[in-house]
Amino acid sequence: MESTDQPRRRGQRTDQQFTVRHPAELMTFLLENLPGKNRNNIKSLLRNKQILVDDRVYTQFNHGLQPEQVVTVAGNRAAEISQYRGLTILFEDDHLIIINKQSGLLSMGTSKERTRTAYSILSDYTKRIDPDNKVFIIHRLDRETSGVMLFAKSERVQHLMQASWIDTVQQRTYVALAEGVPEPPTGVVSSYLRESKALIVYSSQNPEGGQFSITNYSVVKSANGYSLVHLELETGRKNQIRVHLQDIGHPIAGDAKYGAKTNPIGRLGLHAETIVFEHPITHETMRFDAPVPKLFLSVLKGREEL
Repeated sequence: MESTDQPRRRGQRTDQQFTVRHPAELMTFLLENLPGKNRNNIKSLLRNKQILVDDRVYTQFNHGLQPEQVVTVAGNRAAEISQYRGLTILFEDDHLIIINKQSGLLSMGTSKERTRTAYSILSDYTKRIDPDNKVFIIHRLDRETSGVMLFAKSERVQHLMQASWIDTVQQRTYVALAEGVPEPPTGVVSSYLRESKALIVYSSQNPEGGQFSITNYSVVKSANGYSLVHLELETGRKNQIRVHLQDIGHPIAGDAKYGAKTNPIGRLGLHAETIVFEHPITHETMRFDAPVPKLFLSVLKGREEL
């Protein structure tokens, strides 16, 4: 077993520190120095960001250690949510990063914007832990759409998620602030969607040249000429929700591209609220929620009709 330094106090719990004497992988080193812990216990410590090497957090169990480095096992669990300009990290393990993206932030770079994107923020974040770390986008949200979004930490996990998306993702729920009140209050919209050269998506009942798309909607509440609408996707096509709400005559507030006449909150009224999926590596059922933006609810204040 490697020699240990004296434990240090942090809050009410005791940190443990170990000095590395010989090259080793982090998992092997921790198993040797924490005899009361098994591999699952140590993976939990890594996930909770309680393992530091030279005062930097590491979450990869196979990280290589060098002599004279100091490994700290923190007595306190790190905060589960980390806030950055434009996004909040909801969850992170060795394979995935789940975020709540704010409206106005691109998912990834374009020819006009490469620096401030969800991808670039997370890339910088992971490289601060290890310069060799990378992130891979699993799916995108429109710039003006907020909510839950998934990134992979390896190309393998990205491919696993994308290739099995239909079977792996059990639920995707969005919330829209729509103009007017849809009738009936619950329904299903289905059509074939195709994108023009001008990057506008059109809806048709003609299957030729289009992708079949299904959106289930339900009005949660309405007031002041607007409705809060929950939407469950059976398919995930580009601009699907925006087009389908236009189809039923109740476009998303702020969505002039697809028929909206008003913009009460200064942004597109669309938010990815919930995603439930099977973890590609552990096969656990994972659920993540991002609260409905307060701006949406502010439009409905006053007389409400449930």
